[in-house]
Amino acid sequence: MPQAIKKDAEERMEKALGALKRDLVTLRAGRASAAMLDRVQAEYYGTLTPINQMGAINTPDSRTLIITPWDKTALSAIEKAIQKSDLGLTPANDGSIIRLNIPPLTEERRAELAKSTKKFGEEAKVAIRNIRRDANDEIKKKEKGEISEDESRRHQDDVQKLTDRFVAEVDKILAAKEKEIMEV
Repeated sequence: MPQAIKKDAEERMEKALGALKRDLVTLRAGRASAAMLDRVQAEYYGTLTPINQMGAINTPDSRTLIITPWDKTALSAIEKAIQKSDLGLTPANDGSIIRLNIPPLTEERRAELAKSTKKFGEEAKVAIRNIRRDANDEIKKKEKGEISEDESRRHQDDVQKLTDRFVAEVDKILAAKEKEIMEV
């Protein structure tokens, strides 16, 4: 039974790592990427809708994003949503498409993005630690009748090793992202 608890904890930690990777992709690191707009939502017929569901997003070069909405009436809503977002981009609307020029990052903006990266990393670590706590609580419940105290300790140590492995993976991902952001 504790094996199932550890397996569940590992799967949940994998999901936390996946969520961190998705969050970090949305941070802009000086290159144009359609994923930058994943978190941006626009008001569309009274509903907040992700921009990537409102039109095609293309990257003709490393410094430009082009959004071609399927419904031309959504152009102004998409434009407003991008202006309100924390991306720091100014959209250029030509009546049929929205063009986003990605300026090179300033040193100040790089530092801000590195700070955001750390925040996402800390959230992922907290999620992993919460999963560890849940797994250890389950193991302690089993200790009252199904497993011995020694087995409980051994399983809790295994969960801790799992936690350490995932926290180290988070640190590795963060270091790579920070290096990418600080690259000129």
